[in-house]
Amino acid sequence: MEMAAVCVFLFGSCIFSFLNVVIYRLPAKMDFVTGRSMCPACGHTLGALDMIPVFGWMFLRGRCRYCGEKVSARYPFVEFLGGAFAVMCLYCYGVSARAVIAFLFLCILTVVAFIDMDTMEIPFPLVIAAGITGVASCFFFPEISLFERAVGMACVSVPLWLLTLLVEGAFGGGDIKFMAACGIFLGWKLNLLAFFLAVAGGGCYGIWLLAAKKKKKTDHFAFGPFLCTGAAAAMFAGDRILDWYFGFFPGM
Repeated sequence: MEMAAVCVFLFGSCIFSFLNVVIYRLPAKMDFVTGRSMCPACGHTLGALDMIPVFGWMFLRGRCRYCGEKVSARYPFVEFLGGAFAVMCLYCYGVSARAVIAFLFLCILTVVAFIDMDTMEIPFPLVIAAGITGVASCFFFPEISLFERAVGMACVSVPLWLLTLLVEGAFGGGDIKFMAACGIFLGWKLNLLAFFLAVAGGGCYGIWLLAAKKKKKTDHFAFGPFLCTGAAAAMFAGDRILDWYFGFFPGM
């Protein structure tokens, strides 16, 4: 089992190494399917040793082999995240199609989170990808009914849309559409939980930004990373969190 976990971790890290390319190139409208990876600073094509997930960055001490420019620690972090997600999917769902679908959903969440962090936008193709993954999950997560998924599409996105009509700029259109897509995958209960966790996390972050005087009250920050973190937490532990919460209300 330990050897399987190591292999799965390496597989997940390799997939998320590719997602680093997607995160960098998709907002720039660059081709992320073909073409060799390169150093963002000097443009030199990277060799195989440069692209070993996680450990390549450590071996090179966080610098480009060719120009010596610092390479962001975010790249190995994303790769490590991919390995951890892959192992968690194996642990929760075993070797199954459910694990594959869950891992694909996490791939989309990760790309959305980091692109929104960089650009304050969620590309619509990623919303479509999340929706397609949600539809595919209907066949592998039958415990979430079609009715729950349909309600999940609206239970967060519609209130956000109405709030945005009342308060201009309250939420971005990408956030609204993305939560509708997540609702297909999670169903209404877990989607509401995901949004609650996102609001809690985003609220704490906003308070810290104000206290540190990094933002003003009228400034915006990317909310997508918090939505994605909430969705991932809801997928893995949502049922347990809800059971724990409702345990305080035994009559319900």
